[in-house]
Amino acid sequence: MDIAGRSMAEELGKILKVPVVPINKPGGGATVGTDFVAKSKKDGYTLLYGISSGIVYNPAFSPESVPYEPIRDLEPLGLHVSFPTVISVQAEAPWKNFNEVIDYARKNPGKFRCGTLGAGSINHFHLEIIKSLTGVDITMVPFRGASPAVTALLGGHIESAFVAVVLSHPHYKSGKLRGILLDQKVADLPDIPTLPQLGYKQDLPYTFFAFFAPAGIPEEAKKVLIPAIEKAIKNPELMARLQKMWFIPNYRSPEELKHLMSEDYENARAMVKKMGVTK
Repeated sequence: MDIAGRSMAEELGKILKVPVVPINKPGGGATVGTDFVAKSKKDGYTLLYGISSGIVYNPAFSPESVPYEPIRDLEPLGLHVSFPTVISVQAEAPWKNFNEVIDYARKNPGKFRCGTLGAGSINHFHLEIIKSLTGVDITMVPFRGASPAVTALLGGHIESAFVAVVLSHPHYKSGKLRGILLDQKVADLPDIPTLPQLGYKQDLPYTFFAFFAPAGIPEEAKKVLIPAIEKAIKNPELMARLQKMWFIPNYRSPEELKHLMSEDYENARAMVKKMGVTK
């Protein structure tokens, strides 16, 4: 996220002809930085380069602990990229594909373990969707980061990990891991399917990075920022650079981004209720 955000800040600075200064505000599954912008001055000078965990999934999973409402408190300015994630198993594991994993999990309830970034992460929701669609019991193992999850998988402490392609792919090339399911299609990984390619009617939501401002910024500011953000996102050189790092350029207008936010949030809330986590 830092790499993609800083590259955009540099490009925006060139277009706007003013310095665009990245400020990292980590913590709380991206809710700390999101809240900082949601409560900042409504003048168009403080923007959020936000991730879907802070925009959709943490607010949906635990709304009582998130001090903002994304739809109400944030002004969508444009979606930048999506960030593909993948379920991986050890290359020498007995399961060669997703269907074999599901068959094993059905015969051995709870014994197949999958590492994720923890409760409320998008991969937590991915697993719940998979469990709902297949009717199997997969045990989620939360980690404090994607790298520890991959390390645990390589060490045989878990059967699988659901993390970013960028962290998994080097281990495919080295012959240590095998990808069995993507949350979105990746052209350079044609042998790893998505749920619809396997015949399921539901797809998995994808992680996205997007620009927001505090709700209520002046129209004059939006008229400057929105076209500048679109121009920066569509810069061919920047797009090519990010694609090499496994980002998928995926520009969406403010209206399309708002619709995506709302749709993903409602779907996530429905899943939370099904999980019985909150009332």
